[in-house]
Amino acid sequence: MTDAAKVTGATRLYAIVGDPIAQVRSPEVFTERFAVADIDAVLVPAHVPAQRFDDVIPALMALGNLDGLLVTVPFKARMLPFASRLGAAARCIGAVNALRREADGSWTGDMFDGAGFVRGAENKGERLRGRRVLMFGAGGAGSAIACALAEAGVQSIGIVDPQADRVDALVRALHDAFPECKLAAATSKTAEIDMVINASPVGMRPDDGLPGDIGPLPPDTLVGDVVITQSPTALIRHALANGCRCITGRDMHAGQVDAIMNFLVPGAPPAGSASGH
Repeated sequence: MTDAAKVTGATRLYAIVGDPIAQVRSPEVFTERFAVADIDAVLVPAHVPAQRFDDVIPALMALGNLDGLLVTVPFKARMLPFASRLGAAARCIGAVNALRREADGSWTGDMFDGAGFVRGAENKGERLRGRRVLMFGAGGAGSAIACALAEAGVQSIGIVDPQADRVDALVRALHDAFPECKLAAATSKTAEIDMVINASPVGMRPDDGLPGDIGPLPPDTLVGDVVITQSPTALIRHALANGCRCITGRDMHAGQVDAIMNFLVPGAPPAGSASGH
């Protein structure tokens, strides 16, 4: 563990915004990465109440020493209009989870949840191509993961979300880009799936149960959950009880750290390349 750099008046500021915010690990992770790369910067949590979003975000982005933002639930789609330009993933799904201030003061946004999930799976040696996926959640994270999974060659994605219009919009957005992947609304687990993903906020509270009707799972089912908690979520516990392999929220987070770091500070060294790691 590298000691964090001393904070001075010249230290550059990055923030992660969300509601709630206490569950995020990004401040410790990225502040350490800045220190390892000898970058005088810190990342801090910023709790933005959802009802105050339209007032707080413009004021926050007006800070002269703020160089970037990370975005967590429930703001990934709402942050889109604050970006002057978008990366390919953000344009495809209409949401961002990172924004970078450019030299001219404008902001560039992109979405890394999907790339992080796929990289997290690959880092654990998991096969994605050809899988038949049931995914809970069609918000920013779910949309990004669906996009990345389709790009990775999964066979089909059934999407469950209480907001039917979000599912329809996601299916339309991905259909033309990935015609070989079967995308459709779903309501529960079917016999034709071999991968289950929770991309909804269910699991953030200790008393949360499963994100939907899942039932028993064959042991060859790959199970993923985007929620980061100290102890396994109900879905991960259910998967382990059925002998399934898992991709946790921590796996996904680790998968996207390098990509986000390079986005926020182009040319920053990857983890492990600097002294102390």
